[in-house]
Amino acid sequence: MENFWEFSAWGTYNLIAVLLLSLLAATMLRKNIKWLNESLIPTSVLGGGILIVIAGIYKLITGDTMFDTAFFGGNGTANLELITYHTLAMGFIASTFKTSDKKLDKKRLTEIFNTGVTTVATYLLQGVVGLAITIIAAKVISGFFPAAGLLLPFGYGQGTGQAMNYGNIYEMDYGFEGGKSFGLAVAALGFLSASIGGVVHLNIRKKHLRAKGSKATEGQLRAEEIQAENEIPMQDSVDKMTIQVALVAAAYLLAYLLMYILGQLLPGMKSVIFGFNFLLGVLAATLIKSVLGMLKRMNIIKKEYTNNFLMTRVSNFFFDIMVVAGIAAIRLSVLQDYWGILLILGVVGLVITYWYNRLVAKTLFKEYQEEQFLTMYGMLTGTASTGIILLREIDGDFKTPAADNMVYQNFPAIVFGFPLMLLATLAPVQPILTLLILIGFFVVMNIILFRSVIFRKKR
Repeated sequence: MENFWEFSAWGTYNLIAVLLLSLLAATMLRKNIKWLNESLIPTSVLGGGILIVIAGIYKLITGDTMFDTAFFGGNGTANLELITYHTLAMGFIASTFKTSDKKLDKKRLTEIFNTGVTTVATYLLQGVVGLAITIIAAKVISGFFPAAGLLLPFGYGQGTGQAMNYGNIYEMDYGFEGGKSFGLAVAALGFLSASIGGVVHLNIRKKHLRAKGSKATEGQLRAEEIQAENEIPMQDSVDKMTIQVALVAAAYLLAYLLMYILGQLLPGMKSVIFGFNFLLGVLAATLIKSVLGMLKRMNIIKKEYTNNFLMTRVSNFFFDIMVVAGIAAIRLSVLQDYWGILLILGVVGLVITYWYNRLVAKTLFKEYQEEQFLTMYGMLTGTASTGIILLREIDGDFKTPAADNMVYQNFPAIVFGFPLMLLATLAPVQPILTLLILIGFFVVMNIILFRSVIFRKKR
């Protein structure tokens, strides 16, 4: 047994404590520096940036990697990557447990479907452009990994966790040195793109937007939003928050068992299977949610065990930790030869994501095009929370369906987006073939998305 006074017994706690302290520091900076608050840069991104700066200064002074010192147990960088990996899945699981009583008519179902297809089409566009850039770069730079550009849709479209997951697959299975850090750097550039593009758009359109809506009013939660009548008590023999965390833990354990079984059946696909931890987590949470619903209908359990307010807090906690840990885990030293390509990917990713989502919103969501655009652009350069941050600037009370579209679009997005995840493992072997398939897939998605416009014109 380790002695309690040894750093090895404190390393993981020290690491998590530093991540949380960086979030506190970033929050105070945003509250006290006006231009930083107006920049819309997420606090978790700022917190991760603070840690990168501190780690860089530490390395200049000592020559050592700060997170791998004894204070963090000697393997802090690896633990940051693990934290990013696990919090991605647990954040998605908590979001899956949330329920909704809203009834959806045909029009709303169409809008949700179109939002899901927009998500996948944007992934594909990012993948086409990103892969084309790095295929060309590989012709110019000897030894460069040609499939690296396919990390653009994972970093921009799906966020820090997935960018690291696929960067790790490329690093471990295909020899892309620094693949994890490359993916994390792309994700960090995505957050900057969300902030820059969002602020520029809001300033350009501020007169029109000011006339349409108002910013969020903080702190106005109704009692029924926190505690519904048919739910278990907030405080009983066990705290209600504990129940929410236990459900997330149970779903993630079930996801691990599913991944373990699939890994035994398909040993050659283990890295890919465990890279889908968030997807198996969503499936496991859906199964548990269905079982709880069945038990309630059978009157075996009398109350609802899940609570939307608390599950939102849990998912946001995991996503905040995921982002700050993911950015802090970037190893700048392994990216020194890639900065030019990274910046090109970042700028092009911003431009094409802005342009494409603007086109879709103006064409298919005319009744609330600004709200839909900001939500989708924020999500497809950062995360769902980034989309909400931008949306709250003009629709603080969520009067338009834009926020709901983003929540409900996950199912069609997963269905249509799954082939992209499989193509990601083909790209290192056949980058040109993968590029052609992505282009064809993108064309098909746009025919589906703009079907009403295309066929109306033909008639």
